[in-house]
Order: sequence, then structure tokens, then C-alpha cells
Amino acid sequence: MRVLRQHPERPLLIGMVHLLPLPGAPTPSPGLAAVQERALADAVTLQKGGADGMIVENYGDAPFTAGQVDAWTVAAMTRIAIAVRQACPEALLGVNVLRNDAQAALAVAAASGADFIRVNIHTGTMATDQGLITGEARQTLLERNRLGASVAVAADVLVKHAAPLSAISVEEAARDTWFRGRADALIITGSATGQPLDPTHLQKIRNAIPEATLWAGSGLNPSTGRACRDLIDGAIVGTWLRGGDLTAPVDAERVRQMREALGGELSAVSHQPSAR
Repeated sequence: MRVLRQHPERPLLIGMVHLLPLPGAPTPSPGLAAVQERALADAVTLQKGGADGMIVENYGDAPFTAGQVDAWTVAAMTRIAIAVRQACPEALLGVNVLRNDAQAALAVAAASGADFIRVNIHTGTMATDQGLITGEARQTLLERNRLGASVAVAADVLVKHAAPLSAISVEEAARDTWFRGRADALIITGSATGQPLDPTHLQKIRNAIPEATLWAGSGLNPSTGRACRDLIDGAIVGTWLRGGDLTAPVDAERVRQMREALGGELSAVSHQPSAR
């Protein structure tokens, strides 16, 4: 596995490749060729601007299913992920199949040569806009073993657009996800897409699990990126790189500004074995 931990000098910058609606989605699709064309353009812009990696995500397929996605979603995302991998072979590549289909994400990642998957709810049960969703960490890791896939799991802690069913501290949720769920990276978000996270949550998790790989996952801009960069190993940025319009293409100048805010220039990603 490629390492998801901090670059020696600064956090990783991971940009979002938000896919337009795929064929078969509730919102009319422009067609698979058009979706792939936009995805490739965004991926190349991210790489040229200094991003270390990117996550291919079916954001345009809202409203999402709470369970297993349709076969067409897996097929389309695999085709696009392979194309992105070929266009940006040195970048970290992640896959997120919304809302929470980790099995599908693993299949896409294994087939495309992606490095990691993002799982919104890996452990515990959350009340979401799709209803109750329960994490399936055991099944996800068993499937990874069955596939023989060298794919890391980056898991959200108290993910956005959701609420836990009972009171639990961010430190407790993080410990469960890291130690019991055996995630390879922890992602901290705000309450919704594009909303800033609480920086005290980063500090609490860093204090509670200093060895954990910790990524900030929403609401980041150059100002907030500078403020938290000493606490994190990576930053996932989507909304700000599009000027707040999630249907817009990635803006090259904003990628460069975000790279500068987090520190450093684009460099080769480590290929050392993962700690997990």
C-alpha cells in the first residue's frame, strides 16, 4: 500500500474528482463519455496544480442509496477510475462510492489500481439523510483480504450529513474507527459538504491517538489549511477548488493556492509499506 501519512514537510493535498451524474442516476446524465471527459480534466488540473492525489466520487448521483449501489455505478466508476489512473499514474488515487458502499468501492479500487477507498461510515451506526446506516468494518476488511487488494481504508469519524444515535465523543469515535475498525486513515469533517470542521476535534484526536494518520475532510480553504496543517497528515479539498459550485470544473489557480497554503510543491508519493 502507498503510505497515507504526512509528507516529511507538509500534509498531502487530496483533491476531489466529483463525477457528474452517471447514466442511471436520479438526475439526468450528460452521458458516460462526457462524465469521463470532465473527470479526466479535473484530475489533470489537480495534478498540475500540485495535488498529491485525488478521490473519484459519484457526487452527481444524489439522492444516494443507503445500501448497495447498482451494477451500472460500479461499471461506470471502474471505467473512469482506470482512465484517471492512466492519466495520473504517480498520484494517489482514491475511490468513494456514495453513500456508503465500501464493497463496491473496493471492487472499483482493485480493478483500477487505486490506492485507497473512503468509507463514510466504517464503524457504528449513524442517522443520515438516507436513513440509518451501519458500518461494516469487518466485511470490508474480509473482502479486501479475499480480493488480495493492496487498498487502504480512509474512514470518516462522525461523518458530515449524519449524527450518531447516542452521545459519543470525537475521541471515542476515532479510537473505535482506528483500533477496532482498523482504518488506515481517519477523516474529520464539518457538519456538511463545504462546511468547516472544528479544529479542536483534530487536536483531541491527535492527543488521543498520536500515531493515527489524520486527514481534514471538509470546509478547507487556504486560511483554514494554514491553521491546521501542523495537526494533519492530509487534506481533502473539493468545494473551495471549484469556487463553491460543486458542478463546476476544478480551478487550476485555486489548486495552486491550496498547495501553497499547505506548504511545499508536488513531489513523488511514498511507496513504503503501510503501517496497517
